[in-house]
Amino acid sequence: MTDIILHHYDTSPYAEKVRTGLGLKGLAWASVELPVIMPKPNLTALTGGYRKTPVLQIGADIYCDSQLIMRELERRYPAPSFYPAGHGTADALAWWAEKTTFSPAVSIVFAKRPDALPEGFLEDRAKFSGRNIDPIAMMAAVPNLLDQLRAHFDWLDQTLADGRSFLQGPAAGLADLAAYHPVWFLRQKFGSAAAPLDGFPRLLTWAERIAAIGHGRRSQMSAQQALDVARDTTSIARATVDPQDPIGRKPGQTVTVTPDDTGRDPVVGELVASDVHEIVIRRSDPEVGEVCVHFPRAGFVVAPA
Repeated sequence: MTDIILHHYDTSPYAEKVRTGLGLKGLAWASVELPVIMPKPNLTALTGGYRKTPVLQIGADIYCDSQLIMRELERRYPAPSFYPAGHGTADALAWWAEKTTFSPAVSIVFAKRPDALPEGFLEDRAKFSGRNIDPIAMMAAVPNLLDQLRAHFDWLDQTLADGRSFLQGPAAGLADLAAYHPVWFLRQKFGSAAAPLDGFPRLLTWAERIAAIGHGRRSQMSAQQALDVARDTTSIARATVDPQDPIGRKPGQTVTVTPDDTGRDPVVGELVASDVHEIVIRRSDPEVGEVCVHFPRAGFVVAPA
């Protein structure tokens, strides 16, 4: 049985980023299919309430948010690297690409392909985002969303103008995977000839190269099997202090960790470890026993419980 368990669903763009990352590293992994909408009781048992997709599980360690998932895969499996051109710029490019292209891409799909959405999806995403989702308003916003995506896609397309195969050079890396998954989502729903992808031949050829990476070696696992793995395993997390923590947080304190954008469901636990990029909390659940849940620092709010 593989150690890597990915909780996801096949149409999730962020899950596609991680699946392609697993492919780039040539890894074997177990797939646990998540419901597209709430409730997600098995995921809740593992995360304590965090509901975004995907979630990576390795034993009793639960990794939330694709940003942190990719960092953990790189730490455990450093070759081939997600950073063939080095750190820093790749992380910044990945953050820019996702924050500027993901939301417009999914909004266009929601507006133009409501037939592709499961029953109850828009109501679920309204709760997830904390705002009303009006199909008429979404459709009215499409022209501006297309404008914005064309501008960003043109920047990506121009990056490839010197003949390079990938965004930072001859090898694919994190920046490519982060920029790719919104393009993948649009191609899945509308094909390559429709706006906003039309007119960017270099970008589409690059997307074909990313798609050819594949997803590694995937096998199926039931949600109950994943819960059993967590219950029968001990976390690798150890108490560590961040000496530069701006407010002096220390292991043993009870805190909440909450996304700062959408899906703002706080997870409560005992602080175990933290550094500039990660915070780890320990929590327990009758279904899984004691687990450690890992979150990135960027994009999350850590507060006293």
